[in-house]
Amino acid sequence: MKIYNTLTRKKEDLIVPDGAVKIYVCGSTVYNRIHLGNARPVVVFDAFRRYLLHKGMEVDYFTNFTDVDDKIIALAVEEGVDASVVSERFIAEVMTDAEGLNCLPATLYPKVTNEMPGIIEMIGKIIEKGYAYEAGGTVYFDTAAKADYGKLSGRNIDDMEAGARVEVDMRKKKPSDFVLWKPAKPGEPFWESPWGNGRPGWHIECSQMIKKYAGDTLDIHAGGSDLIFPHHENEIAQSEAANGVPLARYWMHNGMINTDNEKMSKSEGNFFMVRELSEAYGYDALRFYILSFHYRSPFNFAPEHVAEAKAAVNRLYNCVNMLENREETDAEHQHRERFYAALDDDFNTAEAIGVMFAYVKYANTNPQKASSGILLEMCGVLGLERKQNANISEDEINVVLAERAEARKNKEWKRSDELRDMLKAKGVAVKDTADGQKWSYETD
Repeated sequence: MKIYNTLTRKKEDLIVPDGAVKIYVCGSTVYNRIHLGNARPVVVFDAFRRYLLHKGMEVDYFTNFTDVDDKIIALAVEEGVDASVVSERFIAEVMTDAEGLNCLPATLYPKVTNEMPGIIEMIGKIIEKGYAYEAGGTVYFDTAAKADYGKLSGRNIDDMEAGARVEVDMRKKKPSDFVLWKPAKPGEPFWESPWGNGRPGWHIECSQMIKKYAGDTLDIHAGGSDLIFPHHENEIAQSEAANGVPLARYWMHNGMINTDNEKMSKSEGNFFMVRELSEAYGYDALRFYILSFHYRSPFNFAPEHVAEAKAAVNRLYNCVNMLENREETDAEHQHRERFYAALDDDFNTAEAIGVMFAYVKYANTNPQKASSGILLEMCGVLGLERKQNANISEDEINVVLAERAEARKNKEWKRSDELRDMLKAKGVAVKDTADGQKWSYETD
């Protein structure tokens, strides 16, 4: 399998030491529910993890929650509650959407507020090694002390401006220097440290959590491409300054989801919440929609495209329902090879889904030569499982159909219609054919 490594800017063979593959995906800052742009890395790297598991690898998968942040604090002040009340509320909301999107639970979900002793210790180590300095209670990373600073993003240190979430400060040696620790403002949560009461900067939290739970060097560090600079660039600088070894062997970044060619973000107000979209189209349609693009490619969001994704998912599920499990055919074998070849080429889910629908087309025209096994296998690899958003299980459908068949046998037409309408209300269409009752998931 080859994946594109952002650090080297080329596709590389995925080679990992014996044992579990260690993956860290930067998670949410929990001051709101997630929008579709936030959901893209959640879905993409869950599917990537599923594929590694399918290939027989063990995977340790970590994704964090940033539960102390200016926006969390501001919302807590507005509501008159502790910041933890806000963060725990939205952690639960994020988990609800992740579960709806059929994402496997992470091995661990570390939270910043649980990691303060380790964060403070790491900052002290960075200072001790000469890579950071303190000024007026603020600790800054000295980017000039790290000769290869900028290697992930390809930026020249002399051309850099201050990083995201950091105000330009005359106490800095260079504008590119970034905060490791900052003094607390009145009314803010704080932790005691050798540099005074305060809280960590944005980037150091991930460096510490990776070290504690995954070791000094990850196999794969992943996240959205908007994190390449400054967040991931600064993570590299901090971790490698403290630990003296590379932070990650491979860096994977998904492209952005745009609205009218502008990055979808809460700050711009051009976002679409996953919860509302799921109510309109279903979580499985959203997962399919995200995976229908190559993970590194940016794309423009359009509601009609999600509606098309929902219809496509239903076509896929209905084809599975139409087919029976038979012995593998040559057509299955060929489609399987093409499906996995696409995933082995930088996890190209867009091409893999194209292979799935090529088989759907073949099956619809050659139903006696096709079987559901290959489609179920492909759906499982990508985490597309029709039971996820169904309002009724297949077992329940079959029970209702059996009752309806008995009603029709007894010429109880009113009862037959009632049972058909009941299934329709749950999103299941029933047709009476010469071969008996046929059901399918309805498309809206």
